[in-house]
Amino acid sequence: MENPSPEKSINLFHCLNELNDRSLEQEVQTYLSRTGARCLSGVRLSAAQWSALVFVLLNSEEELDEFNLSKYDPSEECLLRLLPVIKASRKIDLSSCDITQKGCAALISALRSNPSHLTELNLSFNKPGDSGVKLLSALLEDPHCKLEKLQKPRRSIVCFSRSLCRLSYCSIGEEGCAALISALRSNPSHLTELNLSDNKPGDSGVKLLSALLEDPHCKLKKLQLINCSIAEKGCAALISALRSNPSHLTELNLNCNKPGDSGVKLLSALLEDPHCKLEKLQLFNCSIGEEGCAALISALRSNPSHLTELDLSFNKPGDSGVKLRSALLEDPHCKLDNL
Repeated sequence: MENPSPEKSINLFHCLNELNDRSLEQEVQTYLSRTGARCLSGVRLSAAQWSALVFVLLNSEEELDEFNLSKYDPSEECLLRLLPVIKASRKIDLSSCDITQKGCAALISALRSNPSHLTELNLSFNKPGDSGVKLLSALLEDPHCKLEKLQKPRRSIVCFSRSLCRLSYCSIGEEGCAALISALRSNPSHLTELNLSDNKPGDSGVKLLSALLEDPHCKLKKLQLINCSIAEKGCAALISALRSNPSHLTELNLNCNKPGDSGVKLLSALLEDPHCKLEKLQLFNCSIGEEGCAALISALRSNPSHLTELDLSFNKPGDSGVKLRSALLEDPHCKLDNL
């Protein structure tokens, strides 16, 4: 006989609870009292014990505010058992929990039943792949979804939230990226943070992202595209979009891409725009030479008041670039705290 669903198990537990039978709850509390993470790792719970655990967690304001699956058991089975808790939580951390498309499908189905409650979801370092991201896209298209931060960091991560969604390391390619961006364009006004680092959107994916950035309803403030194989062509599309709608973005991270001097010249034109509100710009290891560095510093001197952090590490500015940087730092209008 198959185990009953979590909802049915909870009802059974409520019956025991009404009969003042606290034995199961006490058993679960014993497991939860263990110190450290993964307090249920290697523990085989019965259906009744799982229901008791769900009951305890649903009555914990702390857990419903911020739920971390790794505290219990970072596994897909634990995810499926605790879905009633997960869909009632405001912040959810499911990073590094071996979640596949199957778990992702069940998760998204649960979250779609209550999308406006969620503020943060982290699926980092899992394997939803493009198919899982398509399911996520359906959630993002929901008009009740209030996602403000979406992070799609490296090859195996997925994170959702009204405030935050992480998808780093999620094995997301052009197809998954296309579905994701399409969903965000249909409901763009809430998203303030997007992290697509260490995925492979390609130039075509970056062009789709550019269309999102051009949307007048787009309120994106922080954009991270670390190690996304963005070259001059993708950089050109990205900068063109940002120039058409420059006033909202405050943080841009292009670390470990290949814009080169030509891409940085395009970026410099954005920085010269008086409406540009960039405060943090990260260009670590971006193949920037003396020419690109000169264009960048010149742009910053023409509009120095907003930028507070600039990372040009592991580039090749040369002696002339170093001198220009020194001149920029001496400018009384320069607000750079970190360079």
